[in-house]
Amino acid sequence: MSAEFIHDLHAPYGEAEPVSPLITRVLCENPSPFTYTGTGTYVVGTGPNVAVIDPGPMMEAHGKAILESTKGKTISHILVTHSHIDHSPLSAWLSERTGAPIYAFGPHGAGRKGGLEGEEVEAGADHAFQPHHQLKDGDRVTGDGWTLRAIHTPGHTANHLCFMLEEEQALFCGDHIMGWATTVISPPDGDMRAYLKSLRRTIDEKPARLLPTHGPAVEDPEPFVRGIITHRRMREGQILKHLEDGPLSIDIMVSRMYKDVNKALHPAAARSVLGHLIALVDEGRVEADGPATLVSEYRLPPKPCQ
Repeated sequence: MSAEFIHDLHAPYGEAEPVSPLITRVLCENPSPFTYTGTGTYVVGTGPNVAVIDPGPMMEAHGKAILESTKGKTISHILVTHSHIDHSPLSAWLSERTGAPIYAFGPHGAGRKGGLEGEEVEAGADHAFQPHHQLKDGDRVTGDGWTLRAIHTPGHTANHLCFMLEEEQALFCGDHIMGWATTVISPPDGDMRAYLKSLRRTIDEKPARLLPTHGPAVEDPEPFVRGIITHRRMREGQILKHLEDGPLSIDIMVSRMYKDVNKALHPAAARSVLGHLIALVDEGRVEADGPATLVSEYRLPPKPCQ
C-alpha cells in the first residue's frame, strides 16, 4: 500500500502556531510547487533558551517573524536539516542578530561520494551555507527542557539530517519525508539507494510523529513511511515495465509515468527517475548507452540464452 498524502495545512503566515507543548511553528510566505504552503520554521522549547530549526529562505520579513515569536527568550541554537535555499540561507542572518551558532551535518555537498558538477536542485542549492558546528549521526544538542538528537538521513541530499526531540519522540524530518508529496531525489547529491536505507532507518527510530519542514505533521509514521517505500518500489517497477517495450529516454518515460502530474513538476520528476535509473544501472538490471544521465537512452539487458 502506497502513502496517502495529507493536504490540510492551513497555518497563517508569520505567526507563532503551537504544535505541541514544546514546539511552535512559524510559516514562511514562500509557497511554490516544491515548498507546498511554504517553509515551516520550528521553535523548540518553552524555557529561557530555545532552538530554531530550518530558518528558511533569505526573506527578512520571515526572520523578523521568527524574532517576534521568540521575544523574551534567547535563541541559543540554530539547526539546519540541509543546504537548500528554502531551508538554510536565513540561518546566517538569524545568527548575526542573536549570536546563536548554526548546527548542521556540514556545508553543501558534505558527505557526497562525488563532486558538485552536474547538479540540478528543484528549489536551489545553498552553496554559501557554512555551519559553525558540524553534527554527526547520534550527536545531541540540549537546552532548557529539550534534547535534539541528530540522525543522518542521506538521500534527498548527502548532508541531510533529521532531529529527534527526545522529550516527545517527535522527528523534525526536513525534506526527508513530506506529508503532502514525495521527496525529490536529484543526483548527484540525491541518492535513491541511500534514501531507501534512510527511510528504513526512520522506521527503526520509532518516532511518535513526523514534522516535515513543508506541509502538515504525519501522526502515524510507520505505515506512512512504509507506504513511501512501496511507492518508490512501484516507480522502479514502472520504469522496468516501460523498458520491456524497448530502449527509452527519461523524457519519454516521464511523459508516460507522470501524465497526470502538473508539467511544471516534470523536470523534478525526471531527476527522481534518473535517481532510480542510476541505482538500476549500478545493480545491472538496466543498461545505458553511456554514463547514466538525463539524456541517455536506457534498455533492459539482453536475456541470457537458455
